[in-house]
Amino acid sequence: MSRVLIVGAGGVGQVVAHKCAQVPEVFTEIMLASRTREKCDKIAAQLPRAIQTAKLDADNVAETVALIQAFKPDLVLNVALPYQDLHLMDACLETGVHYMDTANYEPLDEAKYEYKWQWAYQERFKEKGLMALMGSGFDPGVTNVFCAHAAKHHFDEIHELDIIDCNAGDHGQAFATNFNPEINIREITQRGRYWERGEWVETDPLSWSMTYDFPEEIGPKKCFLLYHEELESLVMHLKGLKRARFWMTFSEQYLTHLKVLENIGMTRIDEIDYKGQKIAPIQFLKAVLPDPGSLGPLTKGRTCIGCLMKGIKDGKEKTVYVYNICNHEEAYKEVGSQAVSYTTGVPAMIGAMMMLTGKWMEKGVRHMEEFDPDPFMDALNRHGLPWKEVVS
Repeated sequence: MSRVLIVGAGGVGQVVAHKCAQVPEVFTEIMLASRTREKCDKIAAQLPRAIQTAKLDADNVAETVALIQAFKPDLVLNVALPYQDLHLMDACLETGVHYMDTANYEPLDEAKYEYKWQWAYQERFKEKGLMALMGSGFDPGVTNVFCAHAAKHHFDEIHELDIIDCNAGDHGQAFATNFNPEINIREITQRGRYWERGEWVETDPLSWSMTYDFPEEIGPKKCFLLYHEELESLVMHLKGLKRARFWMTFSEQYLTHLKVLENIGMTRIDEIDYKGQKIAPIQFLKAVLPDPGSLGPLTKGRTCIGCLMKGIKDGKEKTVYVYNICNHEEAYKEVGSQAVSYTTGVPAMIGAMMMLTGKWMEKGVRHMEEFDPDPFMDALNRHGLPWKEVVS
């Protein structure tokens, strides 16, 4: 008997609610909570079985504590905004409940991926006998597990890692983001960063690119080097790693719009004064851009996210590419969300399932690659994100 409190009712929250509802033997009781309860009720009405819903300001620790005490979940599954991670971790510590999320904490006033704020909770979670699982989405999340799978089954040492994220879908809009516009644009416009021979190397935003030929007729796409949070933990846990990079595809149309928005100041995260009111331009931009949730019925095509790894096995060089391809239209047909939300929401459910069934349970703040990858990889195949690998 396991009770889960899902916090966040955006596109990913919708997928998580659907996927948890599909596994009643694990998730016996579900509550979906968000700042806007109407969103939760709308999602609940789509599900094959009844769940509870609640209004929750996840920035308010006392309010979260009260809801946890009333519902008594075994796990808080956080798919709200990354700004709220620490507030929800505080509430879990106060109530003695396990925690997991899909993205690391970001401060409002700085676009920066860094785990230091959540790693600072390590001893407190250990002392309480609780686990906090970091980043159980796709990237981070599945990409970490792909690396652990390769390290267990294919390599003695992984020397080079390239995580490559391609959205080959098309929603027909002039400019839109596939998840929260504010978080998405902050991610893309910050400086690039990669790991090379024991140190971090920084690059100007979107200044490095390569063309990668994606499998299964997706074909060659231009990819740009970004910094992504899973690199920070993977360089700690992968034996022998000499270089680690993260790449993502963008269309020329997307990049042109983004550059114009940057040039006119609309991507700024600092507040300006407008007619006596304080507002961050990026938050206004978020309000006028298409809601990512509205893109589901419009998006066609596929995503392809994978890990390209080179290393040594039994003294010989070896290359392994592990990847998943997800179809936007099939994802929408199943859960009412496009593939970008689907590829985050399914691993969130699986991570929660790993914890609640005891397959992954270790006190403290933990990362995906620290656990046995086999049950997670098996669950990906069973719950909608089948993976493939190419070995050479």
